[in-house]
Amino acid sequence: MIALAGLFAAAFLAATPVPFQSEVVFLALLASGWGAVGLVVVASVGNVLGSCVTYALGRALAGFQDHRWFPLTPAQMDRASGWFRRWGVWVLLLSWAPGGDLAVGMAGVLRVPVWQFLILVTIAKTARFCVVACAGAAVMA
Repeated sequence: MIALAGLFAAAFLAATPVPFQSEVVFLALLASGWGAVGLVVVASVGNVLGSCVTYALGRALAGFQDHRWFPLTPAQMDRASGWFRRWGVWVLLLSWAPGGDLAVGMAGVLRVPVWQFLILVTIAKTARFCVVACAGAAVMA
């Protein structure tokens, strides 16, 4: 159980602004004989919950856009908002990719409905861990 808790924590942290990679932990557990389905479930739940933290941070930051210490300038915010609105909520299907946390945070800032956010991010994060599991199993075979 400690190994699965470690995977959950790694996946959770990887989906927050904390720079962390959960794939190494995932593949190490896969190589040590843990079942792929269980690992995908634990990693996906951790990663989605971590994305919820990033989304919540985005929502919280939205109220401080007029403050000097807001991380984006008004021009950057307009550009990011335009980019997100151009591609729509579907950009959340790329939340698994490098830089995907920016899309997750922007979804919070722009107040994407939570149900849409959860569905798209869950699909993206679970699909990513399924691909990692298949690739890892293929390499280890």
